[in-house]
Amino acid sequence: MDTATLKIRSFEDADTEAFKSLNLAWIEQYFEVETKDFEMLSDPNGSILSKGGRILLAELDGEVVGTVALIPMAKPGVIELAKMAVRDGLRGHGIGEALMVAAKTEALTMDGQKIWIETHNSLEAALKLYQKSGFRPLGADEWSPTPYSRCNAQFLLDLSL
Repeated sequence: MDTATLKIRSFEDADTEAFKSLNLAWIEQYFEVETKDFEMLSDPNGSILSKGGRILLAELDGEVVGTVALIPMAKPGVIELAKMAVRDGLRGHGIGEALMVAAKTEALTMDGQKIWIETHNSLEAALKLYQKSGFRPLGADEWSPTPYSRCNAQFLLDLSL
């Protein structure tokens, strides 16, 4: 696959279905969709954008193939990286890495000093991407509360390093 035509761009209202379907596909592949997932995916404007968040999309040959959301957390300067997904069949081709690079840049424009993420330790490819991107695992004493039963690992990236 040639990712030379890969474009990372900002979310538009017309992208709501792509944002939802990409995320539901990976969640359903590995876990059970939870209430918070439905809330965020059904109303990205209300659950992400209206709270000062951003959504970035990876577009390949005019088709949305990946997504990531950035949401300001209660603690100033901390941005949550959420709802990161790449279409099955296109994973492992650098799309997630391109989204991560763009997300780091976007977080800085949001006055982010740190990026926080939660995940499950069975998602090996995701864990490798986070570690390669400079995230460090958080100890249990550093954890933030989570609405997701599937999350058993949290990571933090200090953007000032």
